[in-house]
Amino acid sequence: MTIHGFILRNALRNKRRMLLTVLSVALSLFLFVTLQTALRELTQPATSEEAALRIVVRHKVSLGEVLPEKYQSRIERMPGVAYCMKLTWFGGIYKDERNFFPQFGVDAEKLFPIFAESSIDPLQREVFIKEKTACVVGSKTMQRFGWKVGDRITLRGTIWPVDLELVIRGVYYGGLDETNLFFHHEYLDELLGKRGLVGTFWVKVTEPDVIPGLMERIDAAFRNTNAETKTETERAFQLGFISMFGNIKLLIGSISSVIVFTLILVTASTMSMSIRERSREIAILKALGFDGRQVCGVILAESFGLAVAGGLFGCLGARLLFDQVDMYSLSRGVFIKFDVTPHIIVTGLLVAAGLGVVSCLLPAYTSIRASVVGGLKELD
Repeated sequence: MTIHGFILRNALRNKRRMLLTVLSVALSLFLFVTLQTALRELTQPATSEEAALRIVVRHKVSLGEVLPEKYQSRIERMPGVAYCMKLTWFGGIYKDERNFFPQFGVDAEKLFPIFAESSIDPLQREVFIKEKTACVVGSKTMQRFGWKVGDRITLRGTIWPVDLELVIRGVYYGGLDETNLFFHHEYLDELLGKRGLVGTFWVKVTEPDVIPGLMERIDAAFRNTNAETKTETERAFQLGFISMFGNIKLLIGSISSVIVFTLILVTASTMSMSIRERSREIAILKALGFDGRQVCGVILAESFGLAVAGGLFGCLGARLLFDQVDMYSLSRGVFIKFDVTPHIIVTGLLVAAGLGVVSCLLPAYTSIRASVVGGLKELD
């Protein structure tokens, strides 16, 4: 019998225990990969070349505060500004509170020049611009609710004390987020009594090099006013918005650590039982001339193999499953996409391999320290 056959025979000695161990590792690594993918989607917003040309002007205190509409004209006159658009979160309810999706009031004629990576039928865009109660909706939200162009929808106000009666006049595709609904900011302002309030201003610059100086000039222009501003890049704004949900990294990191620790205990327990049952065989190997490193290598190979097999099932299973599942619908719009990247899979496999090594160190050390006589006597 070869050394590889010997290792495989020992791994398959107790098939039920082997199967349960592999499944335990696979399930734990599946959960680990799922959490890491969720963390990536929540904390690493997608970006593009167009996004590098956008900055966001918001209230210095928080996103819950509003800015005066009159700021827009001053920002538009600054060197380096190509477009400046009002964008205000509405946060309305469509029929049921569970039907969450993002809704924004915007300057209709500037929406697609600023978000140039999104595409829409030119005729639909023209109708949207001309009709005050019109809205355009991302393809994912259209599919989610079974809407079609021409449908009338009502959004019940929660943050703002008004309801919006909208007509869907267009569908946009591509871009960073196909879940949004955009309507005329002017329509919202009229319903509110022309109060001239804006949540944020989105600015598209002529070239990336002007961004640092432009952000300083915008904030300086409104310093010492009743509504001071904080200007930041689109990516920084997205990360700041995500941080409002709390320390997601700490939460998911803590759960992942518990998973890894549990895996160590499971694998170490399995290897301890397996080695204890083979104390006599290990003693015979020593008597035949196998040194401690060779015995340790056999035990390590077995533990490593079980852990990596479970890791492959768990990581690749997660990849295959999430490729087939519509996570946007399943998560009710929380996750726009849910891509298990090769980097996450490799990380999961490295965790499995590391666990296979670490979990067998103590059982292996104990077995090679035991005397040959003691090992022969133990199972006699």
